Amino acid sequence: MRPIKYIIESERDRLWGLTVTTVGYESIEPGGRYPSDRHLDGYCFSPDKGRTLQEYQLVYVTGGRGLFRSASFGEAAVEAGAIFLLFPDEWHTYRPDPDTGWSHYWIGFKGANMDARVANGFLDAREPVFHVGSDNEIVRLFMKAIDVADREMANFQQMLAGIANYLLGLVYTLDRNKRMERNPYVVSQIDQARMIMHEHIESRLTIQDIAVRVGVGYSTFRKNFKKYTGMSPAAYFQDLRIRRAEDLLRTTDMPVKEIAYRLDFGSADYFSALFRSRTGRTPREFRG
Repeated sequence: MRPIKYIIESERDRLWGLTVTTVGYESIEPGGRYPSDRHLDGYCFSPDKGRTLQEYQLVYVTGGRGLFRSASFGEAAVEAGAIFLLFPDEWHTYRPDPDTGWSHYWIGFKGANMDARVANGFLDAREPVFHVGSDNEIVRLFMKAIDVADREMANFQQMLAGIANYLLGLVYTLDRNKRMERNPYVVSQIDQARMIMHEHIESRLTIQDIAVRVGVGYSTFRKNFKKYTGMSPAAYFQDLRIRRAEDLLRTTDMPVKEIAYRLDFGSADYFSALFRSRTGRTPREFRG
C-alpha cells in the first residue's frame, strides 16, 4: 500500500515560493468506505457535507469514476484521466462512484507562486477540471513525489516544490493542447498566420492583411490567436521583429535608423524606445 504523507514545512521553506503539504495515492474498491480512515482529521471529510481547505490540491483519477463539485464550478462526472484542482477557501467535495470505486493520486501545496498564477488568470476556480487522459509521465511524477516525501532527505521540500511545479505545467499544457485538438481548423489558421509572420518579418504586412490571408475576420482572428498563444497577433509580430532587430544589430553594421525602417517600426526613436522596453538596453548599447 502506497503511503499517504502529510508534510511539515518550515518558515524557510515558505520563502521558496511553494511548499508541499501532502502527497499520496489511494485505491477505493467498489462499495468501499470513502474517505478511508488513513487521513488526518484536518483532511478527512464527509462527501455529503464537503469541506474547505487552506491550500491547493491536484487530484488525478487513474481508475474508476466519480463526481466532483465545488462552489465556483458546480458538478461534473470525472473518470480516469481527469485531474481536478482544489483551491484555498473554496468549498468542494468529491467521491468515487460506489459501482466502480476509483484510484487517485494527489499532491497538496501552497505559496506565493501559486497565488500569482491564479491572480494572473492561468488557473481559475471556475475551471478546475483538466482532461489529460492516461499519462505515464504524470503518474511517474506523482510516484516520485511520494518517494521523496517518504524519504525526507535534507531540503526535500524544494525538490517536492519542483515536482509540483512540473506537474502543474504539464497538466496545464496537456489540457490546453487537447482543447486545441477539438478545433483543428482554428489551430491551422493560427499556425498559418505565424508562418506568414515569420516569412514577412521585413514587410509592411499588417495584422488585418494576415487575417484576410488565413480567411477569417480580424476580430475573430485576434481573439483566437490570443487564446491559443497567450499573445495578441500584433504583440507576437512585434516580438518577432525585435528578435530580427537583435540579429541585425549583432551580425551587421546596419545603422539603427535603417533597421527601424527595414522592420517597419516607423521611426528610429520609436524603435529605440521599444527595443529598450523589451530588452533593457538601447540598440546601440545592445550592439556595444
